[in-house]
Amino acid sequence: MPALAYAEAPAAAPATDLVDRGPLDLLAAGHEATWHATVRRYEGLLRSAARVVLRSDADVDEAVQRTWVLLLRNAAKINDPRALPGWLSTTARREALAILRGQQRAVPTEDVADKVAPDERELAADLIDEELRAALDRAVSTLPETQRRIVRALLREPESYDALSRELGIPRGSLGPLRGRAVRALRAQLEPSLRLA
Repeated sequence: MPALAYAEAPAAAPATDLVDRGPLDLLAAGHEATWHATVRRYEGLLRSAARVVLRSDADVDEAVQRTWVLLLRNAAKINDPRALPGWLSTTARREALAILRGQQRAVPTEDVADKVAPDERELAADLIDEELRAALDRAVSTLPETQRRIVRALLREPESYDALSRELGIPRGSLGPLRGRAVRALRAQLEPSLRLA
């Protein structure tokens, strides 16, 4: 019989020694595949934690991004990979609170607007318009086909309901109710992100 068959099993190591730090070490080293897997796995958790504090999608994005940066800087300091979800959730919530505090301290005044160059104001307005248009396009694409066609036609500002009725092949009397349902559905989707924090 081989000598190994008679060897005693080693004493069980303490539970903390059995923890595999591999994923945290790979994150600390910037291993791309590990980062992609981690982001896919925990992105929803981070967004949920930040959304408890923040209402704006842009602010939630900022809190999530800050959390990923902090993980990159601190992955080597986390001792147990099982603690990672809690660490991420807590960090996202703290970053969201920091963003909220920063917004409460910033008090816009007319003087600030006067100091911004006109080109920068136009650029900011264009960016906001672009973001709003993209959000509207995403929301419209979720509507049922008939409502989606009506909303897109209305956004083009047709000449009249009669022209719209002919264009879409929908009786004129049905346009108003269909439009109303579409507007309510769009409002339900868009209103939360448009509310002031």
